[in-house]
Amino acid sequence: MAEKKVHLTSAEIASVWSGYLNDTMSLCILGFMLKHIEDSEIKPVVQHAYNISENHIGQLHQIFEEENYATPIGFTDQDVNMNAPHLFTDVFCLTYITHMARIGMVTYSGSVAMSVKKEIREYFIQGLKETADLYDYAVQIGLEKGISARHPHIETPKESDYVDSKKYYNGLNPLSEKRPLNAVEIAQLYTNIQTNEIGSKLCMAFAQSSPSKVVQDFMIRGKDISQKHIKIFVDKLMKNNLGAPQLPDVAVSDSTTQTFSDKLMMFHMSLLMSAGVGNYVTAGASSQRSDLAVNYARLSGEVAKLAKSGADIMIDNNWLEQPPGTKDRELLAKNKGKS
Repeated sequence: MAEKKVHLTSAEIASVWSGYLNDTMSLCILGFMLKHIEDSEIKPVVQHAYNISENHIGQLHQIFEEENYATPIGFTDQDVNMNAPHLFTDVFCLTYITHMARIGMVTYSGSVAMSVKKEIREYFIQGLKETADLYDYAVQIGLEKGISARHPHIETPKESDYVDSKKYYNGLNPLSEKRPLNAVEIAQLYTNIQTNEIGSKLCMAFAQSSPSKVVQDFMIRGKDISQKHIKIFVDKLMKNNLGAPQLPDVAVSDSTTQTFSDKLMMFHMSLLMSAGVGNYVTAGASSQRSDLAVNYARLSGEVAKLAKSGADIMIDNNWLEQPPGTKDRELLAKNKGKS
């Protein structure tokens, strides 16, 4: 008896489609970094990340062919100017890969959880392992070079205890005393400072290298919002005597030459904003002080509003590739026989 072909589910289609766009974008970014990077310890990390994306694209092409599925447009050599001057410092490249590997681990774990077909599960499980190894590699090199950002230290707990009052959740009333931050809340604040720092520097690099006034203005708005959010989070830590976080020097150069296409830069920021909203939702849900939870909800709205304006720019310029979807059955029925 012939084996029945199992087609991809909507979740699996969404995951492989998104993966293709992300990896083709990564090839453009990482390929440009490789051309200019000089640090002999950081360059192998960037090369390793590039090889992972290149291998994924080959595997995804095979999946599309086997499923008789249209290959997404994604990004190509036309989306990067390899002759442009260097745009990122070597330390930025390492920090960027560390950050993107974090996003990748979350994305791949979600894709594994939504996948049923054996081949697709195996692809995303392998991708999760590779991305986790990449993160481990990047962090280790950062530690050895003394440029990895560490979360703040707190006093080592000597005993376990339970919350003994509902006041533990207080925080909104400015007249009432707020309890000190707990370890979970500190971790979330610091992580969101790190992610906003990367976003701020990318916005700056993209703004100064884009020829489009609309894109420049959007990136500057993004930079300003990131810096505003960083200040809010740093203030929360400093009010608990934790001090300002020590972040690596993730600088960008002063090049104004167009390096990446506006389409790629807008897509990249859309990806980061989506991850950022997810980070804020997670942070809000895990923060037990009410002022923090309300803050994350409010700031999520600001990022979502910026993301909406970015999507509008992409649609106006025909840069937003449409995800696979279902047909409008009612419209098909109404239009039947009209042609």
